[in-house]
Amino acid sequence: MAGNLDFSLFTFHFSLIFPTFAVINSILMPHFEIAIVDSNILAALGLQPLLTDIIPVAEVHIFISFDELQAADHGQFVHYFVASRLYFEHAAYFREKPRRTIVLVNGDLQIAGVPTLNVCQGEQALVKSILSVHRQGHPNPHVPISHPQPSSSSSQLSAREVEVAILLAKGHINKEIADLLNISVTTVITHRKNIMEKLHAHSLADIILYVVMNGLVDVGEL
Repeated sequence: MAGNLDFSLFTFHFSLIFPTFAVINSILMPHFEIAIVDSNILAALGLQPLLTDIIPVAEVHIFISFDELQAADHGQFVHYFVASRLYFEHAAYFREKPRRTIVLVNGDLQIAGVPTLNVCQGEQALVKSILSVHRQGHPNPHVPISHPQPSSSSSQLSAREVEVAILLAKGHINKEIADLLNISVTTVITHRKNIMEKLHAHSLADIILYVVMNGLVDVGEL
């Protein structure tokens, strides 16, 4: 009887102490929320487990549209992995989060001043790329994020130049682009000149080819 009583008291005391351990653990163990924003659900589902494996404390959410993300975003996401098309369609939104945003690209597309992640790699290479981004230094060591990197090539377009290139490919004239991006026509012309020089483009057709081949615009949108 005494043995049973002792065990019951131990169980009672442990039940009181255990929630405290749980609370302490939840305080000491950091928790992060990460957003994957990509209308390609298969690509998003492929990236989600990789991020979960690399960052076990992270809760990784998938959003297949910008509207879904915006409805759920209350400032809790420490990181946004965004498909290039959605990034440039809503560049103003993500530009406010430069240190938390990585653009998902198809192939080796590089954008000056914007960290990118090539999702067309094999799993092993993709994991290495994510870890490389992590090592480039975010204030929190558990979060794979990078600072904007300086351009290593003069052919690298800036984020604004990519925006202009997309709008040119969609058939917008200089004045329309200026209005859409809230910049002057003179600035649009400067961007257009830089784009042509960096891409070694001879005509608008070369710009269209660039944005389509890099997955920035779907052919059906042109």
